[in-house]
Amino acid sequence: MDTIYSFSARAIDGRDVSLAEFSGQVLLVVNVASECSFTPQYAGLETLYRDYREQGFSVLAFPCNQFGSQEPGDAEQISRFCASRYGITFPLFEKIEVNGPGAHPLYVWLKSQKAGILGSESIKWNFSKFLVDRQGKVIQRLGPTAKPESLRKAIERALAS
Repeated sequence: MDTIYSFSARAIDGRDVSLAEFSGQVLLVVNVASECSFTPQYAGLETLYRDYREQGFSVLAFPCNQFGSQEPGDAEQISRFCASRYGITFPLFEKIEVNGPGAHPLYVWLKSQKAGILGSESIKWNFSKFLVDRQGKVIQRLGPTAKPESLRKAIERALAS
């Protein structure tokens, strides 16, 4: 599989979603958690989504409980938290694993496309980010400390190409 559009995932509401539905869009794929020190990044992710969605941009959020058990809730709890606390309107998916033998195939692929620090493939923590171009190829991998607002120029470049 050579593009993100080859994958599917289960939305937070339980329906299967082919990522081909996002074909031609610039995507920011993020593993998220509700009880993390980086959780306030949800607000910045929502701002990016609202600012750029009309130009063909989307945030795809994948809750994950692999880092400090910081996403303990079920789909309903996660969905409620994101809506009430941050007004999230971008696509949210069911909780997945991003590392190890149970890693979602999407994350196995993402990690193989862009290595992390010192060539490491594994995701280090919640709110790691992958920026994907309109052709479905990973163009940038960013760690949890990369604030959403710092990605504006990269998103604008990807949207323009």
